[in-house]
Amino acid sequence: VTLVTASPTKVDNATIVKTDIVAANGVIHVIDAVILPKDDVVDVARKAGSFKTLLTAIEAAGLTDTLRGEGPFTVFAPTDEAFAKLPAGTVEGLLKDVPKLKQILLYHVVPGKNMAAEVVKMSKAKTAQGQSVHISTSDGVKVGGANVVKTDVPAANGVIHVIDAVILPR
Repeated sequence: VTLVTASPTKVDNATIVKTDIVAANGVIHVIDAVILPKDDVVDVARKAGSFKTLLTAIEAAGLTDTLRGEGPFTVFAPTDEAFAKLPAGTVEGLLKDVPKLKQILLYHVVPGKNMAAEVVKMSKAKTAQGQSVHISTSDGVKVGGANVVKTDVPAANGVIHVIDAVILPR
């Protein structure tokens, strides 16, 4: 967010109308508007710093502009460590096989903005690739067998849920 300390004090497009309300776990400053994320899912992933391989793959597959689009999108985003778990040479091979790479990446995207509270109520979700990915909650939350390790990372055009493995269409 952008903080402007001149009078009136603003946070992005919102004016701070009351300050320093003490709570047990922090301090509240009341604002007069809702602040929405400015960055799309690609920018959010880039700023996180742990999705370099995913972003390289998105670029190679020609999906950057798509994921910068209006959406909304729910992205189950594998970390760099998730890609590193793949057998040696897999990522390099996929970067050369753009049609296959594109299908795998689109299998990680679900149309719509599905927050964690909605995802845990699903048993499957239809992906942008066309197939449905299985969701289970019996042993933590898993999507396509990958553990969801962080949820509800907001973006202007959707939400990111971080996963610990690359999921593959069947």
